[in-house]
Amino acid sequence: MAFGRSDGPRMPTAIKLLIAGGFGVGKTTMVGAVSEIRPLRTEETLTDRSVGVDDLSGVEEKTTTTVAMDFGRISIGDDFMLYLFGTPGQERFWFVWDELARGALGAVVLADTRRLADCFPSVDYFERRGTPFVVAVNCFEGAPVFELDEVKMALNLGPDVPVMLCDARSRESGKNVLIALVKHAYGRRPSAAVG
Repeated sequence: MAFGRSDGPRMPTAIKLLIAGGFGVGKTTMVGAVSEIRPLRTEETLTDRSVGVDDLSGVEEKTTTTVAMDFGRISIGDDFMLYLFGTPGQERFWFVWDELARGALGAVVLADTRRLADCFPSVDYFERRGTPFVVAVNCFEGAPVFELDEVKMALNLGPDVPVMLCDARSRESGKNVLIALVKHAYGRRPSAAVG
């Protein structure tokens, strides 16, 4: 019997992915739409204490906010387990990002064309860390529609950063974004040295 060989069931490979973006862009919605388990949410009710702190422009109907993270999971056969971590959107909760980002393969940056500048901090964060990311433009009803190349130019993204449309409420749309992210992240990894 060879050392290191197990005849028992294989453990799936765990892949950690982040869902980031500005306040109210749809991170919690996306994690909930694609997760095969009931997602863990750290939502709290917005109170009058957030007046002057949280900018509700464009999301005036929002009544709750993520204060730590959202968590969901997707199994891909018996081989892979995707762990999804939704980041908090407000600046006052950004201190948790470093912990959430540790060990992540990559990130989805959700964007809202009504408040495109809100995703700059996420883009900057992942660029500084060298974390592969894709930008997914969440298609809100009544939001301005732009060509993806226009969004890419407005966000000053490099030519290798994928930009796509999505509907954070749709399981299928969210899965397509995650597939694009995993392909992008693995495509950026250096080839294993042949020895």
